[in-house]
Amino acid sequence: MSLFVVGTSSHVGKSVTVAAICRCLVRRGITVAPFKSQNMSLNSYVTREGGEIGMAQAMQAFAAKVVPHTDMNPVLLKPKGDCISQVVLNGRPYKDVPIAEYYRETPQLLEKALESYNRLLSEYGQVVVEGAGGAAELNLYDRDIANTQLARELRIPLILVADIERGGVFAQLYGTIELLPGDIRSLVKGIIINKFRGDPAIFETGVTKIEEICGVPVLGVVPYFSLPLPSEDSLSIGDKKSGTAGVRIAIIRLPRISNFTDFELLEQHASVDYVAPGTPLDVYDCIIIPGTKNTIDDLQVLRETGTGQELLKARERGVPVIGICGGYQMLGTTLIDAGFESAAGTYEGLGLLDCVTHFTSYDKNTTQVTRQAAAVAPILSAMGEVTGYEIHMGVTSGGTNREALTGDGRASDDGLVFGTYMHGLFLNRSAANALLAFLHEKKGLAFSPVSADAADPYEALADLFEEHVDMDAVERLVREGE
Repeated sequence: MSLFVVGTSSHVGKSVTVAAICRCLVRRGITVAPFKSQNMSLNSYVTREGGEIGMAQAMQAFAAKVVPHTDMNPVLLKPKGDCISQVVLNGRPYKDVPIAEYYRETPQLLEKALESYNRLLSEYGQVVVEGAGGAAELNLYDRDIANTQLARELRIPLILVADIERGGVFAQLYGTIELLPGDIRSLVKGIIINKFRGDPAIFETGVTKIEEICGVPVLGVVPYFSLPLPSEDSLSIGDKKSGTAGVRIAIIRLPRISNFTDFELLEQHASVDYVAPGTPLDVYDCIIIPGTKNTIDDLQVLRETGTGQELLKARERGVPVIGICGGYQMLGTTLIDAGFESAAGTYEGLGLLDCVTHFTSYDKNTTQVTRQAAAVAPILSAMGEVTGYEIHMGVTSGGTNREALTGDGRASDDGLVFGTYMHGLFLNRSAANALLAFLHEKKGLAFSPVSADAADPYEALADLFEEHVDMDAVERLVREGE
């Protein structure tokens, strides 16, 4: 028994809709698992077994109260630029492929995806499937393993999701339904409209019109909301709000930025800006270089735009400079690539930490970790034990700096520069509090520590959908979707 959630385009709210449906079903006593055959994102998560999946599917698993597994996202595409992506298959790096070559492999990849889906269905009994991008991409119908090809194989009810905030919601919905192949169009059993602002009574006639022209019931109109849920991909950066009050933290928006979900707890308690390379950094109290899919290429961008020099100046002013994963690699003195991460060669790092990174294999280190932060004042020493995960190519070694965490990272003697391979470090309350308390104290500002009793955002999400969506109808579609 399953349900397939597709969208009129990217970023219409498919991922949160799947998460909401999963939590609503769980609250109704129905066991369920999420599934997305093919995802394209640089925000990823490491499962307990050490496999890599899209962050959205991990988020949906949390909503469903099940353990994230690679079967929930068997094919993950990680863009590297120049129409080339790394294909992660069943949680492991498969190969780098140009898009044209990738499409030649979609029949085999669809088979792998169906195997994953069937395992989930066998284990959990119910699966909520998420499509990718827009469902009505005519030029991709013969190879769209995330929408049309998958729907044709599964033959389960479809819910079509649209974003009214973009405008043109009537054209979005009618156009998508009319352009779907006939055998798939007949599977569309409901519509959900996301991101509505204003008085819903004003849109009642709009709902009636949509149902008339589309011949499909509108199951709900969901108001615009803001909940602390992990961001799916780089499109979400545009939704983030900059601030100028209190403590200001700059996250360098690298061209190939990855896993910026690392900083979403900090965003709730400080003014966090995602700044493009070349942006002056003199107004910031802390600067973080995040993860990246291409460390060396993005390092070159920092040098070419002058951000490298800005970081050196910040260091001289006593501003904390922190590197996560690829950002940590950039902080070292040297990066040596045998041709696995980028073009083969030896590259000069930023030189803020004394260490060298070697890229000698296509393999990745993907693992969940628990580490003890080093007794290096003023920030690391206040963190204690922290948990997270690693996703990286390359090995960093050598140098005179102390470890930042047990078995990982480096820290300067004064503790104001440090790097680590641990994603999710600042999702630990202790780590967020350690950094924010130091930055507030340095500016003479009062600081209220991040609380331990934050409300479960998935419960709030489910409450919202129970109020604004006909979840009884959704449940019936799930039960009918055999």
